[in-house]
Amino acid sequence: MNPWLALTPGDDPAERIRQVGRAHERFVAGHERPDRMRAVVAESWARSAAWIGADGTAPIDLCDDELEAYRSAHPLARVMPLFRDLLGGLADDGDHILAVCDAHGRLLWVEGNAGTLRGAASMNFVPGARWDEAHAGTNAPGTALAVDHALQIFATEHFSRSVQRWTCTAAPIHDPAGRLLGAIDVTGGDHLANPHSLALVRATALAAETYLRGLEPPRDRPAVAALGRDEALVASGNIRTSLKRRHSELLVLLTMHPEGRTGDQLGFDLYGDDVNPVTVRAELSRLRRILGPELLDSRPYRLRTQPTTDFEMVTSHIKHGQVASALAAYSGPLLPTSDAPGIVRLRRMIDDRLRAAILGTGDRRLLQTWLNSPWGADDLEMWQAYALLTPADLIAARRAAELGREYACNVRATLA
Repeated sequence: MNPWLALTPGDDPAERIRQVGRAHERFVAGHERPDRMRAVVAESWARSAAWIGADGTAPIDLCDDELEAYRSAHPLARVMPLFRDLLGGLADDGDHILAVCDAHGRLLWVEGNAGTLRGAASMNFVPGARWDEAHAGTNAPGTALAVDHALQIFATEHFSRSVQRWTCTAAPIHDPAGRLLGAIDVTGGDHLANPHSLALVRATALAAETYLRGLEPPRDRPAVAALGRDEALVASGNIRTSLKRRHSELLVLLTMHPEGRTGDQLGFDLYGDDVNPVTVRAELSRLRRILGPELLDSRPYRLRTQPTTDFEMVTSHIKHGQVASALAAYSGPLLPTSDAPGIVRLRRMIDDRLRAAILGTGDRRLLQTWLNSPWGADDLEMWQAYALLTPADLIAARRAAELGREYACNVRATLA
């Protein structure tokens, strides 16, 4: 069974709506995780419940001139003609809405028949609204961003009650470097819950990614090294530039936000609540002089050419199950002496993912490599895992990994 499809062949949509609706009410009332639910939906409900109530409404994040300026500068603006060409017919038929959001779940474009748009506006499904799971609960664009996969959310599978009369299909979109840019979504009635709509939206997202890759001629991308170093090193061609600490922090933060950041957002990432906008602008101006206007743009501040980074290489290896390669690429904590809140969060995320991946392999050699490193020598949890691991555990762990790979292959074959 395809876990990303809302209905399986033979399902009665009306009965499924009632069944899931009952499960939703029990879940909201505090009962345990519902049975016979798609795992992707049950897990999304659990995340949503930690942030909002079932009667919550998506907030408006951007309005008027601010919205127009932000979306006109967003990379997805370049593929809107493609989206309209491939999916605009659905939006024009009166029963569907075409929507595009950024990587934070902010709706940038919402298009369709005027009557259908009025119905969507009643639940704040409008440009500028924030539809990630933390602000709108389980929904196709928000959950597609959360799990980084195309999927459908059917009727009562939505966490927010006000959205449960809709069904939606969405797929994430990535830039040429593989970073998440946002998602494309089609929202409408229950008839959207079919394999064809999922395949169409997914194909549209892939077409957009292909188009973005072809916009610029191939060229060498700058490389940033920031693991195990207090000062990031930028390599572009034969030129090597070592950045000071604050500039290193700014560059790392910008690589994590290809859509761009305002000065205030970067200031919060650097200083927390104790932010001085003048200081931030001055540091960004100095960094722009170092990197050059061909790399660092402003309004918003963003990198015109997304560099390769050693820390993203580590997370990419982990995402693809290549734990040994991730560990080999890891040369230490990210900017280890930085106390900037945004860097501290990113450093912890990378370290936690890598440690969890190593523990999950049950491989004594990987555990030992971590423990023999300066940053892993005092890792008590890893020492305990290493001491408890027996040959029998190793065999079991390897078998579990094999079964996981078999499952992944089956899912890919189903989606192909």
